[in-house]
Amino acid sequence: MPDQTFPEPTVGIFIFNKAGEMLLLKSHKFPGRYVVPGGHVELGERLEEAAIREAKEETGLDVYDLKFINFQQFIYDPSFWKRRHFIFFDFLCKADSLDVQLNDEAQEYFWVKLESALELPLDEYTRTSVEKIIAGNLL
Repeated sequence: MPDQTFPEPTVGIFIFNKAGEMLLLKSHKFPGRYVVPGGHVELGERLEEAAIREAKEETGLDVYDLKFINFQQFIYDPSFWKRRHFIFFDFLCKADSLDVQLNDEAQEYFWVKLESALELPLDEYTRTSVEKIIAGNLL
């Protein structure tokens, strides 16, 4: 892949089920840390559309009721598996199904209560958004 010319806009999707549990993944992209589904915004795609698409691609879940949480800058962070500059746009959303079907982006998943997630080894960007969800009472 050629060197990056511009930062890459990406979405993070904080998916909650009817029981109020959040979906967490283990991915080779963030070794030893739990993360949420997410990915690149495609050319001509709105952020919300990207979040819905990425959730479906990575988890098989149909999500709805999106709420913007925050944006974060990720500039050549060594926690990622390769050198990249991303701008994360994080969204909270809901899913009715618990039938998660992972693609090759993640190796494991589980549902966890929001406050319990803070006791886990979360990626720092995931942790920041979880803390914002709790502080802003967004659920």
